[in-house]
Amino acid sequence: MNGLKWPIILFGIMAFSIIIPIVIILLKEAKIAKFQRRFRPFSLAPIHNTDQSLFDKILLFFWNTTKNGSKFLEKSHFFRQQSLKYEKFIPFEEKEHKNKIDYITIKIEIAGFLFLCCFVSFLIHDSSMKIVETCISILVGYYLPDIFLNFKYLQKRKQIEEDLLKAIIIMNHCFKSGRNIMQAIEIVKNELNGPIRDEFQKIHMDMTYGLSIDVVFQRFYERVKLEDAKYITSTLTLLNKTGGNIVNVFSSIEKSIFNKKKLQNEMKSLTASSIFVFRILVLLPILFVAGILLMNQNYFAPFFKTPYGFLLLLFIIMLYLFYIFTIKKVLKVKIS
Repeated sequence: MNGLKWPIILFGIMAFSIIIPIVIILLKEAKIAKFQRRFRPFSLAPIHNTDQSLFDKILLFFWNTTKNGSKFLEKSHFFRQQSLKYEKFIPFEEKEHKNKIDYITIKIEIAGFLFLCCFVSFLIHDSSMKIVETCISILVGYYLPDIFLNFKYLQKRKQIEEDLLKAIIIMNHCFKSGRNIMQAIEIVKNELNGPIRDEFQKIHMDMTYGLSIDVVFQRFYERVKLEDAKYITSTLTLLNKTGGNIVNVFSSIEKSIFNKKKLQNEMKSLTASSIFVFRILVLLPILFVAGILLMNQNYFAPFFKTPYGFLLLLFIIMLYLFYIFTIKKVLKVKIS
């Protein structure tokens, strides 16, 4: 025991407590596999293979742990309020077995895993835990899923924006052929694929529960936050309050969105060369700095030796970011 410190002993106990159950499980699985090989020649093979792979077992254990954690977090009013913003990330097909609070549980699990990795790293290097590095690892683990979910959500919004005109055209043709709103929405969710289908399945479910068409599309707008969805919602709200012909209304919506798409495509064609030049100009300073560093690694060292050099470097970076922000604002054309 001489020379050993308590963190190394604790790490050894933790490793031993993890390795022993794994070894027992592997020996048990090996014994079962041995019996299966002995009895396989005397048995009929099942039509459907119900054996679970090791990955499936790990995934099942993870989801069971997540569900148990979600039941505990659901008792807290704070976590219930925080979980409301994750409802838009749940696909329609997964609503039965996935809850919005599961995302909070997964974030806590990832943060805990990174904290454990940080703790083990400190044990291996035989150093005391640093508060700053530990807090950074926990914050990265907690907010990393949000970055991934928001990236997927932006892709979903872009796809919905592209397919929304198709949905409106299908609904307009349904109304012209004498079908009602429920039949039109059902045809859209059956005909289209991708995120727009998922959203119209949610719209169909809201209509089944008895919500009015303007409320249903208002909920649709709150989920996707698209200008076209907002325009549809305001038009249907006005229709619900004042009355009118739904065929004429959807024909007007279809024409308006089609003209907007056409104008957007024309603007993209006109600004494509400018955007290309802007991207080249943004990359040039980075490539220039990288080239100088490859030739002379100490070229920019004076910036870090004096406070004035550091302030000058900070000013250059801020000026570069201001340039990017300004040019993006100039090139961005909003069509409403």
